Amino acid sequence: MSHDRSTTAAPAATTLDAAGRRELFVHMLRLRCLDERMLKLQRAGRIGFVGTARGLEGAILGAASALAPRDWLWSGLREGGAALMRGLPLAEYIAQMYCNANDTAKGRQMCNHFQHKGSHYPSWSSVIGTQIPHGVGAAFAERARGSDAVHAIFFGDGATSSNGFHAGLNFAGVWKAPCVFVCIDNGWAISVASSAQTAARSFADKGIAYGIPALQVDGNDAPACHEAVAQGLLRARAGEGPTLVVLETYRMLGHSSSDDPTKYRSDEEVERWAKRDPIDALERELLASGNLAEGERAELVSQLTAEIDAVIHEQEAAAPMALRTLVEDVYAEVPQHLRLQYNHFHDVVQRRGEALPGDGAFPL
Repeated sequence: MSHDRSTTAAPAATTLDAAGRRELFVHMLRLRCLDERMLKLQRAGRIGFVGTARGLEGAILGAASALAPRDWLWSGLREGGAALMRGLPLAEYIAQMYCNANDTAKGRQMCNHFQHKGSHYPSWSSVIGTQIPHGVGAAFAERARGSDAVHAIFFGDGATSSNGFHAGLNFAGVWKAPCVFVCIDNGWAISVASSAQTAARSFADKGIAYGIPALQVDGNDAPACHEAVAQGLLRARAGEGPTLVVLETYRMLGHSSSDDPTKYRSDEEVERWAKRDPIDALERELLASGNLAEGERAELVSQLTAEIDAVIHEQEAAAPMALRTLVEDVYAEVPQHLRLQYNHFHDVVQRRGEALPGDGAFPL
């Protein structure tokens, strides 16, 4: 099924000055370089799973760049680059991809599933839409504590068909919860086109049923994404309740490293969207305004790739996750039944050796 959508023009004004636009451009480049490296590592069998953000950098980072440090970001899948931009150390990001001894999730999440307390980035689940009511509840609690922090809740177009979406928006509308819903309409919910998710003209129409104003924005225009979310943040901090922001963009690669998008979409469709690349668009703007020099993009890519490669070498050499983490952190002291299970498991490892990596494809 083909997928070709028109977008509503974003607000003309933007709160991003020239320096902010250049900084955003660098973050977008960094995410693309990182994704390219991670995908190559996955193809080489050195990490297990990657969900790339190629083509979505403008929507994800443009939207997240509007958040204040005290605000929260609830991820739907591909927002790890936003956590990096907001303070997640690159070493932690890559350690989680390797699930090594430095992985702050202690191997309890598959790779590409980040969390970071310092940037207010809760751990996310592959279950579609579950973060939406969780984020709404957290936003409601935020207001009850007297804080003016806002919770930005990110999700894909496919999540608009989930129970969590409808329950979350309904509660948020009734409670006037201080949150901003950010729908990354990237064209495909795995192999289901956005046009097959709803009969409405736009996902933005779905806010109406819940009394929530909505903005429909060109998701490949990073400054416009910033401005739309900034407007939602202002409304939320003023006690006016939530906003739904729909960012229309396109996922250029597969849903994940396990997906083959050629099975369900045409080369012509991909080529049309490739001409609207968000990094290329912002580069043209920066060049025209004199805030980027000719050839500077290539220099930045070289610098960013070198930084990423240095951390990859560091984390690849790190020790594996300790076996004892299997039974830690649930109880203050490991109870007897878990001690027995762990000791038995440890004995098997000593006698039989470590398990070999599996070669089955992850179903998503």
